[in-house]
This record gives sequence, structure tokens and C-alpha cells, in this order.
Amino acid sequence: MTLKIGVIGLGNMGGGMAATLASKGFDVSGFDLSLAALEAAKGKGVKPVTDRNQLIKEADVLILSLPKAEHVEAVCFGKGGIVEFGSEGLVVVDTTTSTPEASRKISAALAKLGIGFIDAPVSGGPKGAATGTMSMVIGGADADLARVLPVLEAMSGTRVHIGPSGAGNVAKIANNMLCAAHLISTAEAVAMAAKAGVAPEKLLEGINAGSGRSAASQAMFPTWVLNGAYDSGFTMGLMRKDVGLASDLTASLDLDLPLSRAVAQLWKDSAATLADNEDFCAIAQRTDAALYGHKE
Repeated sequence: MTLKIGVIGLGNMGGGMAATLASKGFDVSGFDLSLAALEAAKGKGVKPVTDRNQLIKEADVLILSLPKAEHVEAVCFGKGGIVEFGSEGLVVVDTTTSTPEASRKISAALAKLGIGFIDAPVSGGPKGAATGTMSMVIGGADADLARVLPVLEAMSGTRVHIGPSGAGNVAKIANNMLCAAHLISTAEAVAMAAKAGVAPEKLLEGINAGSGRSAASQAMFPTWVLNGAYDSGFTMGLMRKDVGLASDLTASLDLDLPLSRAVAQLWKDSAATLADNEDFCAIAQRTDAALYGHKE
């Protein structure tokens, strides 16, 4: 039997995931509040659906790509949502960077209806979504994961099953906390070296051959910062949200993490000069506006 896949949220990430699955022969339908997003998805082989209830009813696998945990809960529990229209045997794959608490609550509620739930937040940006090369950190039951594994394999390059429901989001929050720190620490290291007369490109070459390398030094700075492109497809607002999730999780666990606290404050303070819709790599400009400014 051919799996019917529904995608709710056809933005930069969801639209790319839906198109990738359609290009690999899957039967994919998609819903979004934006008519432009529906039209763009249609042009890439995704069946546009304007009735979300119908999409939920007919899907065997339902992929969510939404901004925040509250949007996921609204789709699951709200009027016309999954609790109301989802069929027994459905598996929901939530790729949103959400909270472990929300994922655990949703998983428990849907399990009572015979519906599986997997939290599978992704990394790799819009390019990774469009090329099927994203990485996924996954929380959920083994049986649910096994049922949707062919779909996940088609839409991602790497998958790590972290543990039960919520574990995927714990791992993603930890990952993004490190990413937020690495962007700032790399900006400071490059600025220091530039002031000392070392070209940023050559410094990164040296760092990437040593123990200080990270995704920031290996990919983000060469691709989006030093050339002034700032077009990764991931925004300051989204990273501030993720840093906030890390701070909230840390507080809920009664932990004192001074470096993480300092990084979170720097991201919060950046709102004074960097709007939510700017590229997240623009945080480097807070270290040295001249060195990391947009290029003409």
C-alpha cells in the first residue's frame, strides 16, 4: 500500500520536505494558511489542500513543520485538529523545534487514540530540506519509528534515535544552544585574529584543521558571514526562540550554567539592533559591525 503523506506547514522547511518526498515518488499533500506557499508546493509535485481536516483524515503519516510548540499543540488539540480527525494507525512526525513537555503531552494523548507521535526536529536549513540531506534527532517509540522510517530516510540524510518522546527536542535544544554559542565565539576569535593581522579566511582554515572547529567555522562563516550574504533561511527570531527554550529548560532543571546564561543574554540584547527577520548569522555583527557587515 502506498503511504499517503500529509504536510502541515509549507514554509522554508516544510515546503522543502514536502517537495523532496514528492520528487521521490511519495503521495504527498500539503496544507498551509498561505496561498502562495500552497501554489509553490503545487509546482513541486505536492498536492495543495485547503481543508486541513480532510488532510488529517486521509493521511497515513502526518508531518508537522510549525514555528513553535503552541502551534503544534493547536494543530493536535484544537478545533478541527488531529485529536478530532486523526484515524487510528496515523503516525504524526513533528519536525518543529518544540519543547519536550509538549511532545510528551501530545504523545500520551494521541496514544490513547491509537495514533503514534514522534518528535523529530531537524537541522540543515532550507537547503537540507530541499535536498533531503537534513539531520534529525528523534524521540518516540521504536514501533512508531519503524513504521515511518522509509519516509524519514527519504527526507533526511542522518537520523539519530535519541530516546522516548521528548528526547528529540531535548537534543535539538542542546544542539541549538551550542550553535548559538559557537556563532558568537567564532565571531570573537575571527575579530581578534583580524585585528592581529591574520586574514579571516586563513584563520578559519587553520581553526578547521584543529580542535576549535565547529559548524560555525566550517559552514556558517564561509557561506553566510564573511561574504556578507546572510541568506541561510533561518532567522534571528527563530534562534532567539530556541535560545529561550534552552534557558527555560535549564531553569526547569534548576541548573546553573553560567556560559549558557551569558550567551542567552547576548542573544536577547541583540534585539536592540537586529530584527527578528534578519538572518541568524548576523549575530556576528554585534562583535564587529565593520568586519561582518553586509557587502556591497
